Amino acid sequence: MTKHARTEEPTVAQALGIDIGGSGIKGAIVDVTTGEFVGERHRIATPQPATPQAVAETVAEIVAHFGWTGPVGITVPAVVRHRIVRSAANIDASWIGVDSQQLFGSVLQGVRFSVLNDADAAGLAEVACGDPTAARGPVIFLTLGTGIGSAFLLNGQLFPNTELGHLRVGKHEAEHIASSAVREREGLSYKKWAKQLDKVLAEYTALFNPEAFIIGGGISRKFDKWCGYLDSPVPVVPAQLRNRAGIVGAALAVSQDLHP
Repeated sequence: MTKHARTEEPTVAQALGIDIGGSGIKGAIVDVTTGEFVGERHRIATPQPATPQAVAETVAEIVAHFGWTGPVGITVPAVVRHRIVRSAANIDASWIGVDSQQLFGSVLQGVRFSVLNDADAAGLAEVACGDPTAARGPVIFLTLGTGIGSAFLLNGQLFPNTELGHLRVGKHEAEHIASSAVREREGLSYKKWAKQLDKVLAEYTALFNPEAFIIGGGISRKFDKWCGYLDSPVPVVPAQLRNRAGIVGAALAVSQDLHP
């Protein structure tokens, strides 16, 4: 595979962010002072099954693609506590119990890196480089993709490892009725899907009473197509970083030496 041409050494203002998703693993070099990509994003399909070793090797492939020797931030669709992976959403169940530092350290030898939950990373990115709403009061950041990821923010500070996608709404988990993947898989119109999302937001509002919901993930790019169908009394706004947030948040985390 051809490496991304680089004409400069990594600086402290740059980090490589890598976002591991259920269908794709994406990476880009990020200017952590602005949240902007430095060059193009690179994507590789998530290996199936998405076992720890297979995913780690794909992460190493992305690092090699950029010829990168600086810090690397990595997001995973899982709870990460004291560096141990405690859950597995849209990745292989064999992730549970894995020491993330040992796993990625084995393929990123000598490289400084950090690992954190994907939605938490996206929330951090929105606070630092996105919508000012994210830094004021209690806010729930949601990523709507293969599942539903969540980040709790209070005045810009993160309460890590929330998994609101698994909260039951009626007879189903929230992500089984309102993720972007559900809309695509079931061929739902934006109107019908938005009404299902409304039920989820109503449940979250009853439990947590946030001042705003910020929506990230690929479907946030089409926010205007479905936002008008929502009846939420709580403001719902699209993430300013859209689906770049996970990569940017990963880069910010390693630049700040965050290790949940």
